[in-house]
Amino acid sequence: MSGYRPVIGCSTYLKTIQDPPINIYGLMTSYTDAVREAGGIPVMIPLGLTEEELGALLDRFDGLLLPGGGDIDPARYLGDDAHNTLRDVNPARDATELFIAREAVAREKPLLAICRGHQVFNVALGGSLWEDVRSQRPGALKHDFFGGWPRSHLPHEVEIAPDSRLARTLGRSTTPVNSLHHQGIKTLAPSLRAVATAPDGLVEAVEISDHPFAIGVQWHPENLIQQDPGMLALFRGLVHASLNGHAPAG
Repeated sequence: MSGYRPVIGCSTYLKTIQDPPINIYGLMTSYTDAVREAGGIPVMIPLGLTEEELGALLDRFDGLLLPGGGDIDPARYLGDDAHNTLRDVNPARDATELFIAREAVAREKPLLAICRGHQVFNVALGGSLWEDVRSQRPGALKHDFFGGWPRSHLPHEVEIAPDSRLARTLGRSTTPVNSLHHQGIKTLAPSLRAVATAPDGLVEAVEISDHPFAIGVQWHPENLIQQDPGMLALFRGLVHASLNGHAPAG
């Protein structure tokens, strides 16, 4: 393969392996596989870096991926006590991802945000979340298909705004999606446009219209590319936008 392959910075999570305890920064291979399949080179971003260090990394990255994971500390958007369903909160991850999300917007750096990343994108720009959709949002569907369902399970469709970048990228105005979250967007950040909704009205995708590529989706496209190759278009859209004048690989 010749030509330039964009480097995509991917944020990570912290896991502790027991006996003896060892801390590991990681990311599900479905994300890195999707970036590579789309023509990019994924590079993982460790947690705990300073803003100066993160800024230096962003200088080197062509695009960014914010993946799924645990919950954002509600103090970041509410300032009140946490809901009893809160899980896997990591202050270092919150700090890292909120900073790089804001920087991606300010620098017009291409960004794809998935599930938790979609929520981080909204909070970083001034929005808020339902801490637990099912218990707090009137009329909510079940969205937390964890554990007993495969990650490719498709419990509902989403309606996509036909004039959105998301619709153009996917080539469709409706699509079935998987659903592995218990939080969701409550108040939309002022600079974001809601471009897809679930049957209960929950925001399932957002974007910034005048940005080179800044899309957040509440579902997990990386787990669907085998059964729905069209989902790979989201990663290809990120990689293509990240070329930034470089010749594509080929």
